[in-house]
Amino acid sequence: MLGQLVVEGLSIGACYGLLAIAMVIIYKTSEVLNFAQGEMAMFSTFVAYHILTYYHLPFWLAFIFTMLFAVLLGIMIEFFFLRRAENPTILGLIIITLGTEMVLMGLAGWKWGSEQKDFVVPVSSQHTFQPFKGLIVSDWDIGVFLTAFFLMVFLYLFFKYTKWGKAMRAAQQNQNAAKIMGVNVNRVFFFAWGISSFIGAIAGMFFAARATLDPNFMMEPLVKAFASAVLGGLMSLPGAVMGGGILGLIENFFGYRWPEWKPIVAFIIIVFVLCVRPSGLFAKHYVKKV
Repeated sequence: MLGQLVVEGLSIGACYGLLAIAMVIIYKTSEVLNFAQGEMAMFSTFVAYHILTYYHLPFWLAFIFTMLFAVLLGIMIEFFFLRRAENPTILGLIIITLGTEMVLMGLAGWKWGSEQKDFVVPVSSQHTFQPFKGLIVSDWDIGVFLTAFFLMVFLYLFFKYTKWGKAMRAAQQNQNAAKIMGVNVNRVFFFAWGISSFIGAIAGMFFAARATLDPNFMMEPLVKAFASAVLGGLMSLPGAVMGGGILGLIENFFGYRWPEWKPIVAFIIIVFVLCVRPSGLFAKHYVKKV
């Protein structure tokens, strides 16, 4: 039972970590918390569902079209909503993301209805195998582990060694100085929102495959992803994944021993970490001079 709880906790934690990575990318670039991240993932997942259901395309072809849509959706939200704000403050931009969340939820309900739908992916939680006696692992678990691992490695190398990654880090530290050094900050924001929406859509598909698809299905995962990012550190990509794993383990053990406490574990972690270590467990605390 202990091993099973660990595997299930780490697998759902890896899924939280994927969505947390998407939030951290935008925060690292612009210091804006994107609370529309869950609904962006939800809307992209509905697009995949629409392609699979009404056009009957193979899953991997539908996946490619959905990822292209997800990137375009992130770019459009940044261009039409956030960039158009006059004299924006961080709080004002966060409120814009909350409004975007409501708009996407309403559009999804209008287009596809509010009833729950089944979303099937090649890595199913129903298809399982038994590596050890008493331990059951599903294809979904393996898919989430591998996806989170490869994305984390790719993004770490991208931010550390590529020109675009360094430009995104520079834009986060000081936008005016980055512009003086020749960094096109607007393109950096385009790229950050596009890749964030891309990763969020992958997480949304994993969540929908594990449960059901409806316009509200990403609200709870978004809270858990935010708790994972806060726990690991909003400036740390590896910390977001590690925070997701820790949250998944804590939530799973609480759910087994005290089921009534499981829904509020994420909120308790957010409050506790912000009070004790606001920078998170795996991020460096820094002070910005003004």
